[in-house]
Amino acid sequence: MRVHFIAIGGSAMHNLAIALHKKGIEVTGSDDYFFEPSKGRLAKYGLLPKQEGWFDERITKDIDSIILGMAAQIDNPELVKAKALGLNIYSYPEYLYEQSKDKTRVVIGGSHGKTSITAMILHVLQKVNIEFDYMVGAQLEGFETMVQITNANIMILEGDEYLSSALDRRPKFHLYQPNIALLSGIAWDHINVFPTYENYVEQFSIFVDMISDSIVYCESDSEVKRVVEASNNDIKRLPYSTPEHVIENGDTVLETTEGRVPLAVFGDHNLQNLTGARLICNQLNVADKQFYDAIQDFSGASKRLELVKKNDSTAIYKDFAHSPSKLKATTEAVKKQYTDRELIACMELHTYSSLNKKFLEQYNGSMNLADKAIVYYNPEIVENKRLEEISPEMIKQEFGRDDLLVFTDSDKMVSLLKDETWVNKNLLLMSSGNFHGVDFAALAGELIR
Repeated sequence: MRVHFIAIGGSAMHNLAIALHKKGIEVTGSDDYFFEPSKGRLAKYGLLPKQEGWFDERITKDIDSIILGMAAQIDNPELVKAKALGLNIYSYPEYLYEQSKDKTRVVIGGSHGKTSITAMILHVLQKVNIEFDYMVGAQLEGFETMVQITNANIMILEGDEYLSSALDRRPKFHLYQPNIALLSGIAWDHINVFPTYENYVEQFSIFVDMISDSIVYCESDSEVKRVVEASNNDIKRLPYSTPEHVIENGDTVLETTEGRVPLAVFGDHNLQNLTGARLICNQLNVADKQFYDAIQDFSGASKRLELVKKNDSTAIYKDFAHSPSKLKATTEAVKKQYTDRELIACMELHTYSSLNKKFLEQYNGSMNLADKAIVYYNPEIVENKRLEEISPEMIKQEFGRDDLLVFTDSDKMVSLLKDETWVNKNLLLMSSGNFHGVDFAALAGELIR
């Protein structure tokens, strides 16, 4: 069998390419540019194309399947050739469904928490020796790839609500047809695709109606609760909320029927995620005691409230948070965990939604729990995304915080951080990017010597 990837260099795409290669499938691909780590990882497996770019001569009749990445445009020459030859063309999620349609599919959906919950489930299933396939949106410790496809009877899928491909404008999680699902939270995002809040929420209602067996859902989120309970789908409903816990000397301990369970993660949102993961694992025949024993050393997914460096009086964390709900939850988690320390929180407006003038008002109050709040954005990215110009004054007003510090030069932001005295202070760096090239580990090393 031969599979060709159009836009093989993407984070999800190159992981699927490696997974199929490891399964013994002949894999080829193209892309117009390669970044690390995908470039190095593709080269390691002999999958890196000799030339960057699109070459329609690579598309031949002997290709069994074309997998089309989101980065490919509708006029891509390889896509045009594949359509002319009548080849089987799949979006990334379509292909995952094809590979899992005879398995029990567990889909983790929600505006936030998807990656963390999926990572928790994978961590536990691995430790209790249950075989499974998976797709997760981050590189996880103990897992070589973000995708695995074998002969296992279960597949755990992180269910993204973004579009599937240039040809398929359906949300990814609509294609998986889950047997079991989880819905963690709903907070408007992807304004470029879902221009109204109502349109965005509708995608989750459609998702719930597709489930065949059971749904685990966070009843603490009023929109999730409304969507799930309004559905006429006759499935089992399993609600969850924040579990009983205490914080002792900066560590979180669960109070459970199986006894006290110390954790390596913290924050109400992570504790909710953990409870949702437990209920999913219960559906897969994992008992509570097995779950609690396995979850204690789970330290989190990459860039999900990930500890960069710490000493006795300072901790520096990085987080993928960029939407208003994620910003608020992550800031609250760190402040609540270290009540006796000052919190300096920095976030980057980086995505299409976050840089959209009409969306900025959604951030009102999202960083209020930080003792010092900093926002960075790059005006060049605003211009490149062809958005209306925004200003530091506008950002201050929409965040609803007069003392908000706004930077358009990340070097100046870093200089301010270096001028701080880091005693009894924590730093939280939140972005889906990297503040225009900031090396988080190197910065942490300079701040905490």
